[in-house]
Amino acid sequence: MRIVSFGFQTWGQRTLAALIASSHDVVLAVTHPASDDAYKGSWADSVEDLARANDIPVHLTERADAETIDIVKRAEPDLIVVNSWYTWMPKELYDLPPHGTLNLHDSLLPKFTGFSPVLWALISGAEEFGLTVHRMDEQLDTGDILVQKRLPIPPGITGTELVYAGMDLIPGAVEEALAAVESGEPQWRPQDKAARTYFHKRSERDSLVDWTDTAEDLERFVRALSEPYPRAYSFYRGEKIEILAAAISTARYGGTAGRVIVQEGGGAVVCGPDPKRGNNYALVVNRIRTADGTEHEGADFFRRGGYLCDTPQLS
Repeated sequence: MRIVSFGFQTWGQRTLAALIASSHDVVLAVTHPASDDAYKGSWADSVEDLARANDIPVHLTERADAETIDIVKRAEPDLIVVNSWYTWMPKELYDLPPHGTLNLHDSLLPKFTGFSPVLWALISGAEEFGLTVHRMDEQLDTGDILVQKRLPIPPGITGTELVYAGMDLIPGAVEEALAAVESGEPQWRPQDKAARTYFHKRSERDSLVDWTDTAEDLERFVRALSEPYPRAYSFYRGEKIEILAAAISTARYGGTAGRVIVQEGGGAVVCGPDPKRGNNYALVVNRIRTADGTEHEGADFFRRGGYLCDTPQLS
């Protein structure tokens, strides 16, 4: 088969590597121009560099515009494979090849469609996650499923570690999907749209700690937002602080959500629903980082007590 690859950054690069390793002919790699964005730079393995090193023609573009469609048409692909493509792809393009377009999405569809699915899965307390290869259609991540790979979400894992575990599923998923298409009898499985969950793009506001959440939820939240992602944050004595490491308390604490008590080797923060009844575990904040980039141990930083709040004014 003649294959055109669409993708960007590490996800796209690993997918292109899997396509190159297959017995098929990768005739074009379409990718976004290199980005200076700090977050994207953390996953900056280059699709362009890999393609050129393997003598594969490259088209750089921010979007699937008329020029891109024309270039893909002239490449005469049998199949398009997409992973980590950040802009809308028109029907004219994804329906162009005889075998259509396969998209790789790092969740177990129909759950966690949309954006940052690995982080949302960990934050939400899901027990497993994975990678889905599905046929692209007019909606986001809703096309018929061809291949799914599953992994459990182990205790204590960070969001970054989970992302890398998902990337490791790419080669096997690509190999299985290409074999199914090449067989001429791929087994497509329609998604149950009623079971679909959609998660929006993450922004800075989504890393703000809600102290009415349970300690269990907050400990997962802190782990999910590991480097290079924007860290979990709150405000203490008028200053924004990032929470780098935390644990669930052994004792239960009561009072007002966000109250810091120097206990258990760190800052034990009262949290959870209806905290005044004293039935909730606390989040023990073991390490923080201040706005100047300095890291502090929780027990030293919070020795004056006080409150962690949603805004500098309240703290």
